[in-house]
Amino acid sequence: MKQALPIAATAAIAGALAAPLPAFARPVTFETQLANYGGDGAYVAMYVTDQSGRYQGTLWMAGRQAKYHRHLRDWYRASGGAARIDGITGASVGAGRTLRATLDVSDALLDAGYQIHIDTAVEDMNENPSEIVVPLSTSGAGKATKGRGYVASFRYSL
Repeated sequence: MKQALPIAATAAIAGALAAPLPAFARPVTFETQLANYGGDGAYVAMYVTDQSGRYQGTLWMAGRQAKYHRHLRDWYRASGGAARIDGITGASVGAGRTLRATLDVSDALLDAGYQIHIDTAVEDMNENPSEIVVPLSTSGAGKATKGRGYVASFRYSL
C-alpha cells in the first residue's frame, strides 16, 4: 500500500518543518511493516520532534476516526490533541501489512537532531506510545528498527 501526499500537503509539511534558512527538500519514503498481531487495524501516528524533544509536526496518521486518536498518547499529548492532520491521513493499517508514505522533507531536518516517532494503538488491545524513536539522519537511512509493540520493522530511505 503506497501512499503519497498531494503536492499542497507535502509542500505545507516541508515548509512547516523547515528552518527559516533557504532549504531544499527531498522525497523520503517511510516504511512501517506491522507484525501479525491478530487484531483490528492499527492506528499509527508518525511525527517529528526537534533536538529538545518538542513536537514539530505530523508526517502521517493512519486511522481516520478521531475518537481513537487520543490512544496515540505521546503524539496526542505533544500535538495538543488538536494537531492539524488534514491531507495526511489514511485508513488504519491491518496486521502484517506495510504502510509506505513518501513525503518531501526539508534537508534542514537531516542530521540536525530531529527524531521520528511512531505511536501505535489497536482497538481493544495495547497502546504503544513512542514505539519507535529514531534520529532523522543520513546515516540512519535504510536501517531497520524493530518496534516493541505492533511494528515489526520501520525504515526510511532518502
